[in-house]
Amino acid sequence: MRNKPTFKINIPEANLYILIIGIASMSLLFYNFYLGCLLFFIFLYLVYHNWKLTNIRKKEWTKYIQNLSLDIDETTKKAIMNLPIPLCILEFDGKISWYNNKFHHMTEKENLLGINIDDIIKNLDLRKVLNENKEMYTDIKYKDREYTIVYNVIKNDQENNAKYLMMLYWLDKTEYLDLEKRYNDEKNSMMLIQVDGYDDVLKSAPEENRPLINVEIEQILTSLEVSSQGGIKRTSKDKFFFVMNKKELKKLESEKFSILDKIRNIDYANNLPVTISMGIGIDGDTINENLKLASGALDLALGRGGDQAVIKTKDKFVFYGGKSKAVEKTTKVKSRLIGHALREVIRESDQVYIMGHKYPDMDAMGSAVGIYDVCKSCNKHANIVLNSSNESIDEFVKRMKTSDYYKNIFIDHEDAIKNCTKNTLIVVVDTHRPNFTECQELLSESDKVVVIDHHRRGVEFINDTVLLFHEIYVSSTCEMVTELVQYMENNIKINKLTAEGLLAGICLDTKNFAFKTGVRTFEAASYLKKVGADTIEVKKLFNSEIGDFVTKAEIIQSAKIIEEHICLAYTSTEADNINIVIAQAADELLNVKKVEASFVLGMKDNKVFISARSLGKINVHVLMEKLGGGGHIDIAGAQLKDVSLQTAYTMVKEIIDTCLEEEE
Repeated sequence: MRNKPTFKINIPEANLYILIIGIASMSLLFYNFYLGCLLFFIFLYLVYHNWKLTNIRKKEWTKYIQNLSLDIDETTKKAIMNLPIPLCILEFDGKISWYNNKFHHMTEKENLLGINIDDIIKNLDLRKVLNENKEMYTDIKYKDREYTIVYNVIKNDQENNAKYLMMLYWLDKTEYLDLEKRYNDEKNSMMLIQVDGYDDVLKSAPEENRPLINVEIEQILTSLEVSSQGGIKRTSKDKFFFVMNKKELKKLESEKFSILDKIRNIDYANNLPVTISMGIGIDGDTINENLKLASGALDLALGRGGDQAVIKTKDKFVFYGGKSKAVEKTTKVKSRLIGHALREVIRESDQVYIMGHKYPDMDAMGSAVGIYDVCKSCNKHANIVLNSSNESIDEFVKRMKTSDYYKNIFIDHEDAIKNCTKNTLIVVVDTHRPNFTECQELLSESDKVVVIDHHRRGVEFINDTVLLFHEIYVSSTCEMVTELVQYMENNIKINKLTAEGLLAGICLDTKNFAFKTGVRTFEAASYLKKVGADTIEVKKLFNSEIGDFVTKAEIIQSAKIIEEHICLAYTSTEADNINIVIAQAADELLNVKKVEASFVLGMKDNKVFISARSLGKINVHVLMEKLGGGGHIDIAGAQLKDVSLQTAYTMVKEIIDTCLEEEE
């Protein structure tokens, strides 16, 4: 070890003392020459000695600084060489110019100098680093280890020019990621399970087989409990509470919740299929939050028809299953209770605004007029919110405008918003999505909202309703309104044209009683016929122009059959009623042998309309939901804004291909 030099402080006053001695010696020469000369020689010696001592100290200080720099340089080199993280220095062309021991051990390669980094480690975008004037980070996997690479560009000043080098620090985060994965895998997920229509399913089976159905359900769920190392508890005759970790939940997801198929295959001569709905809550901040997420997911699964699993996190939903049609309920108690409650809400309101969805069809308009007649019977003023008509309801709207019974029935958005109060009743029919309604602003203007709808529930839903009548097994909203009219305690009298509008809505959504038609559908139609609905007049509401037939012929001609059972077609012809034409064309394509589903696209006003139909084997609701639409298993649709027809066609084709792959 070098001896550290010791220094005395060179006090500035010493020079002052020497100067005083010099002045004193010069002064003393006048009084005593010999003594003055002696003092003057002493002064000269002091000046020389001070100068010599200063030079010695300066040289020693310079030498100390040089030795200290050498010590620092040597320490720095050793520190970098033995840095606990891998480090390498690259030229700008990617060649390795230096590396430390950790990098050598990481690569397990010899003679790394001069080798291009791309020959050792792929996917390093060095050009991107050169274009950035800041520290950059990249995650990379190398030899089963996960690294975060920190890029840092340094400038090495040389005599003639400056040289730039790139330093790469390799931060190994494998253990951290493994710990994070283990933490996520061990997170608990809450699952609520409900047997759909439990009582009805048991009643549909012979009495001696009913216990066997119950035992089979428990055996399947118990086997899931064992295989997933979870815990299950039966909370009531048709409800179960299940807890499993996230890792096992991912396995269920990879199997597309095959347990739904196992439950559906239970057959003990039961006429109704056995299905379950599963609501799963995951990634909540607390166990209580996961339970609330699971409850919301179960409600959504039931609202979409059951026979499916819904996984809900704080920011998204994931759906599995949904292959079975909703089973029609035989009891009409709910219709009677809702009807009674609706009558009381109407009477307690200042006024009533009724609205359907944008681009209303006969189901939306027919049910709206049905509610209008209910309000008139309750002596309450009501209006239907409608800015403009369309081809699907034009004929019906014209008939209403020529009748004094419906005088001033329509109100536009601006007047409705201006006149709406907190005590105004807003009745939404044929939709439950706020952004699909005719005038969404009204939902926030009023404190009283009633929703009557039959579509499968989507992620978006009108919340905080005073009354919700949502039955997805019903053929149409018009059928639901007809039952409300039938089973209200007061005998509600409806106009003949109203009855025809309600019957037209049922005919539209059932495709003239061919799709999703139950016993109650015919009972509702029978009631409407009884109160004066004319089927010939209803048929006239759906008459088409000759141009529509030509367009449908073009669509059918352009149809492409995928995998022998799915039709995909489009038309580039733009028309005001293109949404109606493509719906009719989709219905026609189902008449082709072996075709199970049809998808037809059309365009109007820079918006692509998609109409999807199915015979029940393919769930078109799930497919259209991926495009922001919805509907039912066999009837669904979607609308795409600011998308070309060709792009929309490609999107639908990709969704169909994905569906076919999942089926395989």
